[in-house]
Amino acid sequence: MTSRPHIAIVVSTTRQGRFGDTPTAWIADIASRRGDATFEVVDLRDYPMPFFEQKIPLIYAPVENDVARQWAAKMASFDGYIFVTAEYNHSITGVLKNALDHLYEEPQRKPATFVGYGGTGAARAIEHLRNILAELHVATLKHAVHIGMVEMIGMLREGKQMTDYPHLEQSAVPMLDDLVWWTVALKQAREAATR
Repeated sequence: MTSRPHIAIVVSTTRQGRFGDTPTAWIADIASRRGDATFEVVDLRDYPMPFFEQKIPLIYAPVENDVARQWAAKMASFDGYIFVTAEYNHSITGVLKNALDHLYEEPQRKPATFVGYGGTGAARAIEHLRNILAELHVATLKHAVHIGMVEMIGMLREGKQMTDYPHLEQSAVPMLDDLVWWTVALKQAREAATR
């Protein structure tokens, strides 16, 4: 392996006033303390794609939209992913689903994990996201961080910070350990397959 793995932290909402910036900054800070991988925040606001309406499936033809091509190239540049995801109506956001629909080979054989927030700590959204990512040949991992409504209300209404909930970092550390392990292993396997 020639370099440390590069891992995306994907912000999965674009609405104004989103809570997602708080857990994104928090997990990025924890991840930045590690010396075994590099991490980069990727914000879907920077990739305003149209609804996926490509005539030919991506398995047969590359994506046509310019912004979607930039998004796909960005996602291809990473070795693993952390999806910071809200839960909307028991599932992921529409903008995240649309962004994933614009991908095909870019995330294949790479690992992903999750920081979820909302009702039930976004557990339902994360389970839906696991199914979508399976179709993209992404290896989703067991460990995740679930930020529930108690923590969110504490931050939104009571002035608390993520650090006021130490159990969240206790979940984040093994999640990142696992993600980096799988990222290294799959990066080595992909590199060996191209030799």
